[in-house]
Amino acid sequence: MNLPNYFLADLPREAVLGPEMIRDACQSLKRNRQLYLLKRSTQSIIASLCEVGQSWLNPDYPLRLRLLDEGPAITGFSKELLKEGIEDLFGQFTNANFHALLLQDLGHLQRLDGLRSSQQEQAENRGAVAHGPELLAHFAGGVLPNPPIMSMALGLLTRSAQFVKCASGHAFVPRMFAHSIYEAEPKLGACLEVAEWKGGTVHLENELFAEIDCLTATGSDETISALRQRLPPRVRVVGYGHKVSFGYIAHQMLSGIQLEKVLKQAAHDVVAWNQLGCLSPHLFYVETGGRTSPEKFAELLALELEAEEQGKPRGELSVEESAAIASRRGFYEVRAAHSAETRLWSSKGSTAWTVVFEADPRFQSSCLNRFVYVKAVTGIEQVFEGADAVVGKVSTVGLGAPEERRQEMAELFARWGASRVCPLGRMQHPPLTWRHDGRPALGDLVTWTDWEM
Repeated sequence: MNLPNYFLADLPREAVLGPEMIRDACQSLKRNRQLYLLKRSTQSIIASLCEVGQSWLNPDYPLRLRLLDEGPAITGFSKELLKEGIEDLFGQFTNANFHALLLQDLGHLQRLDGLRSSQQEQAENRGAVAHGPELLAHFAGGVLPNPPIMSMALGLLTRSAQFVKCASGHAFVPRMFAHSIYEAEPKLGACLEVAEWKGGTVHLENELFAEIDCLTATGSDETISALRQRLPPRVRVVGYGHKVSFGYIAHQMLSGIQLEKVLKQAAHDVVAWNQLGCLSPHLFYVETGGRTSPEKFAELLALELEAEEQGKPRGELSVEESAAIASRRGFYEVRAAHSAETRLWSSKGSTAWTVVFEADPRFQSSCLNRFVYVKAVTGIEQVFEGADAVVGKVSTVGLGAPEERRQEMAELFARWGASRVCPLGRMQHPPLTWRHDGRPALGDLVTWTDWEM
């Protein structure tokens, strides 16, 4: 199917973006917001998002078919991974989930529609209204397609015109989503812009920065710090910097059906989005004292990853990425040959997956793309010692634990500084109400007016 040129990202590759194009796009977005978006009720926007979500869940939806057909070559993710990812995301586009988000972050379903009072506020004779930015820009970092889609959905809820800037070569999926909004409701689609250029293209970014009121940015801590320094003081910055995640498996889970279950869950977390998101596990800490040793767990995890590769292949990597995996493997092959405390398992004839077992509990960052560590620990306190270098940088802990230990363990990780604890198997599948980096995703975008009656 041929898509119309609604967005800057639709222009031919040879097209050259100029500052005047960015300025004109921003001014058009602001006009369209005034005409088409500000008058909309929150519930009508939710209904539109749910309608679009249902379209993406339809196996015969043309934009979905195009994404699954062309996406693997463009994104590097296999068709199976893309299908799983979009179905997980759009399956959450429901009235109930959006309502839960509004109540959680804003305290009232119509808080964005006008002055409203929750039950507690009524008792105190006060109310409030939340306002979204006039023009909201998103600097989408990384290769995962779901975060920019979710950013656009949140921006529509706040009635903000939006400019989505993607890194070079990564606009395909956000562009497909923007077209699905335009196809369902052209007036909503006219309040979105999608473009791509190389980060640090100052003459384009300065023009954009002069127009926006709020910027969300995902990337390295250095990138976000540099952006803050270049933005006018009036522009709010919602930055999501570098984060890591890991799994923790209690010794009670290392036998029988529980072991089979936790192995499949751990393998799924490694495979989901090829381990490239901040929610993906770099390693699994496995308690000693169970019927299966941490070293044996690593060996069994390798078998699960091989099975996952058959059903959900990783996809092709760049020469540089493959070389990084080969180099890391070589290092651990040498170490394993000289130490009984290190072992390595890897896919034959490819870099599809790698498992490294180490008795040393120190946190080790993975080179990703299904390269994962298994570390032996006696308990959570040893994790805290080993992972001291990443304290405050941990996004998610995937927990495999018996029911009677879960709350206690979750509270320990929460006090230590992890911003999310979830069951294994769900690390890369946060709910719509997830507080990204421990902050309210919708609440971070708005400003408030309080009314004391």
